Amino acid sequence: MGNSTSRLYSVLAKTLSSGAVSQHQDCLGQLDSARLDPIDPKDLLEECQIVLQKRPPRFQRKFVNLKKNTASNHRPIRVMQWNILAQALGEGKDNFVQCPMEALKWEERKCLILEEILAYKPDILCLQEVDHYFDTFEPLLSRLGYQCTFFPKPWSPCLDVEHNNGPDGCAMFFLKARFELINSANIRLTAMKLKTNQVAIAQTLKCHETGRLLCIAVTHLKARTGWEKFRSAQGCDLLQNLKNITQGAKIPLIVCGDFNAEPTEEVYREFLNSSLNLNSAYKLLSPDGQSEPPYTTWKIRPSGECQHTLDYIWYSQHALNVNSALGLLTEEQIGPNRLPSFNYPSDHLSLVCDFSFNQDPERLL
Repeated sequence: MGNSTSRLYSVLAKTLSSGAVSQHQDCLGQLDSARLDPIDPKDLLEECQIVLQKRPPRFQRKFVNLKKNTASNHRPIRVMQWNILAQALGEGKDNFVQCPMEALKWEERKCLILEEILAYKPDILCLQEVDHYFDTFEPLLSRLGYQCTFFPKPWSPCLDVEHNNGPDGCAMFFLKARFELINSANIRLTAMKLKTNQVAIAQTLKCHETGRLLCIAVTHLKARTGWEKFRSAQGCDLLQNLKNITQGAKIPLIVCGDFNAEPTEEVYREFLNSSLNLNSAYKLLSPDGQSEPPYTTWKIRPSGECQHTLDYIWYSQHALNVNSALGLLTEEQIGPNRLPSFNYPSDHLSLVCDFSFNQDPERLL
């Protein structure tokens, strides 16, 4: 396709015919301007839909209004949390027995991921299991106006997979039009005073519109049954780091993550009872406002069917309001073969919330 073809365009064009390529080059520009020229999100969405034209349509989900008559003069801040499933793990390690390998092809699966992000237009995006940061997410999302940060796992299991694309890790993206970066910390989590393979990113942002500070963190705790105390120790370490960064909850905080922990685990209770005064946003979808969703991941492996609630968006309930939250997929939408599938690119559901600052900035705890 020649040197004049954009590196970024090739990310989406691998499955297109040369005819389709020539018709849809405009939105991704030329190689020399790859990091300068912005992309129109509508054009990028069109590129994704061309690649996905033989797949079933994307699932439709609706936002649930949770606003409690709190007037705000400012636009809400939309935060998206998602474990997108590392490509190397999906193809080489996770053994989704009911998911055809064809559904996991990166050339199409990345477009399903991008389509989901483009559909919900988050101001802040927190991802786990990112192993295509440098060749896909950073080059594309930076041209959509996001500032991008990536922190890989020190010993990523992706590296054990043949033809891997490098280590997976956590990634954070925020719209530069809405926020200014004040401080950024890459945190390698410890447990029992030992450094572990799990990481977090914590960034303090200044909202252009309100002038308020906001700390955002993304993490991915240790997986598997039998590691509950280990996860608890990692959670304690992360909370201590966040206490220092937020000056003891003076700066409002949002923590997004795949905690690999059900609400019955100790690490969940640590976050719920922390002096940072955190609450889990998705509890507010339940009738009593006290129960987590029945699942955020649903898959079938050789050992059987796994339905768990592992993913959370925690927030400073004294300083932030949850205006709305994206409803989860129903069992009927997910289908009998569960996730991932031709319809949905990950074994975890994305979580999306709209937040607003409490109108009394002096009301802290």
